[in-house]
Amino acid sequence: MKLQVIGDPVLHSKSPVIHGAMLAALGLDIPYTAHVVRRGELPQYLTWAKGSGVTGFNATMPHKEDLLPLLDEIDPAAKALGAVNTVCLRSGKWVGFNTDGGGALAALKDGLGIDPAGHTALLLGAGGAAKAVALALSQAGAERVFVCNRTLSRAQELCGQDPLARLTSAPFDPGTLSSLAGTSQLLVNCTNLGMEGCPGRFEDFGFLDALPPEAGVFDLIYHPAETRLLAQARRRGLRTLNGLPMLVNQAVLALEHFLNRPLERKAMAGTAAAALANS
Repeated sequence: MKLQVIGDPVLHSKSPVIHGAMLAALGLDIPYTAHVVRRGELPQYLTWAKGSGVTGFNATMPHKEDLLPLLDEIDPAAKALGAVNTVCLRSGKWVGFNTDGGGALAALKDGLGIDPAGHTALLLGAGGAAKAVALALSQAGAERVFVCNRTLSRAQELCGQDPLARLTSAPFDPGTLSSLAGTSQLLVNCTNLGMEGCPGRFEDFGFLDALPPEAGVFDLIYHPAETRLLAQARRRGLRTLNGLPMLVNQAVLALEHFLNRPLERKAMAGTAAAALANS
C-alpha cells in the first residue's frame, strides 16, 4: 500500500508531513510521498500508479477537474463540485472524492463553534475553493449564502449550481459588503487577498464594522497565519479562524477514504496540526 499527493508544482506540499504524522500515530507503516504529475500526464500516471501499488492519492493543481473523466466512479459530492482532491483504488477501480467542503465545515465547528444551519453567511470569491465551501454551507442548512465576487458573472454561475437555491450572487464593493455583513453571522474569505506574496489587498475593511459582534471570520489562507483581514477582525472583537484547520481536516477526511474506515477526527487533526507546527 502506497499513498501520494500529485500535482505540478507539488514538492512544496505539506501533505506528506500531515499524512505521515497521522499514519505514524495509527501505527501504520504506509509511505506517503509527493509525486510530480504534469498536465496531460494523468492517464499515464493512473496506469503506472495501479501497477506500482499506489492505493490512493491526493490531487492538487492542475488536476482536480481533469481527473473527472478518467475515474471509474465519482462520489456525488465531488461530482456536484466538478472537482476531486482524493482518489482511492477500490476493487480495481479509481474512485474520486472531494474533502474541501467537509474540511471547511469541520474547521468551522471545531475552530469557531459555528453550525451553519439557519445562519446567513457572506462569502468572498467564486473560484474552486469558494464553490466547495458555498455548496457545503448550503447543504449544511445555511439560510442564505451571499457570494460576492469582483466579476459578478462568476458569482452568478456559482450560485446557479446550488440545487437548494440558497446561494445569492452579489458584487464585491464596499457598500454591498457592508450591507450584507450586517445580516451575516459568518464571513468567509475564499479569495487570495491577503495571501503572502500576493499583491492584491482589501482596499477597505470598513465592512467588518457591520458584522454582528458574535460573528465569526474565516479566512481560507493559512500563510501568513494571520492575514490583514483576520487582524482587522480581531481588533474589532470578532472571532477569527485561518485556513490551517480546514487543511488539516481535509487531510483527516482523505485518510478516512484511503483507509476506508472512520477515524477519531479530533485526535488526528491535533496530530496533523502539531506535525505542521514542527515542520
